[in-house]
Amino acid sequence: MNFKNTNAAQSTITRNMDEIEEVTGNIYESCVVVSKRSDQLAVDLKEELIGKLNEFASTTDNLEEIFENREQIEISRFYERLPKTNAIALKEFLEDKVYFRMPSEDAGE
Repeated sequence: MNFKNTNAAQSTITRNMDEIEEVTGNIYESCVVVSKRSDQLAVDLKEELIGKLNEFASTTDNLEEIFENREQIEISRFYERLPKTNAIALKEFLEDKVYFRMPSEDAGE
């Protein structure tokens, strides 16, 4: 996922619960879908960040070199400024960009 091009809210905003409920017909099911998507995004984001920071990893760095690594600091700041994964997941959910399916009640029969 390209986290740079997301236009999700940077801060907390008030949401219309009816819009969220409308997608699945149940507010709790909608929350579960958004939560699971948020978890997926968090894993992807963490893997991407760790991959970029591992480029700077060194076993022989002294304390001065660690504090002077500007590229590593800029990468960390970029990821700190990104919208939270739950905001991205909710935006995707409301824009119908999340695929989900509900297990049917008669699937166990």
